[in-house]
Amino acid sequence: MELKPGYQQTEVGVIPEVWKLKSIESFSALVTKGTTPTTYGFKWADEGVLFLRSECVSDDGLDLAESTFVSKATHAAIIRGEVRSGDVLITITGNVGRVVLLTPDFGFANTNQHIARIRVTEASVRGDFLYHWLSQPMVRAYYTSITTGQAYPQISLRQVRKTQVPLPPLLEQGAIATALGDVDGLLDVLKKLITKKRDLKQAAMQQLLTGHRRLPGLKEEWEMVTAGEIGRFRGGGGFPLKYQGEAGGRYPFFKVSDMNNEGNETFMTNATNWVSEAIRKAIGVSPFPAGSIVFAKVGAAVFLERKRILAQASCIDNNMTAFVLDPRRADSRFIHSVFLQLTLGALVATTALPSLSTKQLSAITLSLPSLTEQLAIAAVLSHMDAELLALEARLAKTRALKQGMMQELLTGRTRLV
Repeated sequence: MELKPGYQQTEVGVIPEVWKLKSIESFSALVTKGTTPTTYGFKWADEGVLFLRSECVSDDGLDLAESTFVSKATHAAIIRGEVRSGDVLITITGNVGRVVLLTPDFGFANTNQHIARIRVTEASVRGDFLYHWLSQPMVRAYYTSITTGQAYPQISLRQVRKTQVPLPPLLEQGAIATALGDVDGLLDVLKKLITKKRDLKQAAMQQLLTGHRRLPGLKEEWEMVTAGEIGRFRGGGGFPLKYQGEAGGRYPFFKVSDMNNEGNETFMTNATNWVSEAIRKAIGVSPFPAGSIVFAKVGAAVFLERKRILAQASCIDNNMTAFVLDPRRADSRFIHSVFLQLTLGALVATTALPSLSTKQLSAITLSLPSLTEQLAIAAVLSHMDAELLALEARLAKTRALKQGMMQELLTGRTRLV
């Protein structure tokens, strides 16, 4: 293919002629890794020095939830692993290629041996540009492709040092880093807002589903009931392999794995398998009505605590149970919200194969308001869910926008200067 005027073919792809291809070691005098200290034990910053594990270098930025502290004496002993503001960190073992840039207000810390530190020392290279270039999916894929070790994949410091980076002039590096940084800022705002909304919803659920907070005009007493009084639990049926794989039919036939399908976060709408009425009869299974609450009843999947609502009349396999509600007593959205607060795994029978029994499930006690109040509470929580879904959709769209920008800006296809 003929090159566009002003562009050159390089080992990392087509880039502008004015861009230079350089190895990381050529503009960074400090590409090294941390070490494992012999002691931790400090929980507060005033007692020691921050210590970063590889889990702290996440796909969503620096995550201090898995960090700890080491003593100041230990810090001095492992000083070669010190990192500070402006450094680029990259994971070199396990899930390799995760990258973060330490912000100007970060200060300093230590890292373990699973993190490589890149400290740019050449004035013609910006650390924030390098960070964005290393963050590209293609770079992550490259590092994954050259890992060694099956049980614990890893790349070497030498491979990091030898990585070739296409570098625009300094002014253009700044323009690209600023543009992508602005999108990162928007992503951070959206992620924080989503976290706040989730926390608010969780607090609302804890208040509304227990009656500690009542909605205006609703004063009727709540009653204590067992789950068996407002519905019944029924297991699914066998699903012979020869009938699986159909993409259409009268009934979706859900398996436990379908709870992972996109779009099935609350309502089961996306089925991998469908069956006709004739096949359903041949198999000998009964459909469950829309509004039934389904979850795994055997195996390790029980402990995942996934509970969903059938969006339409559906069949389920024999690894699942459906809670079929009495619509005169209970609203599916309300009861689903209540079940999200329950740990069904705590009811598992102590046998070789973890399982939930109908007897155990039917004996679950619930505090139940009137149907009117159930519907009102479900409406409030549904509105909060809708807000979360809208924010999550916006987050996904912004991420896709950033990926598109990276493909254009970091290859020089679109020039900002």
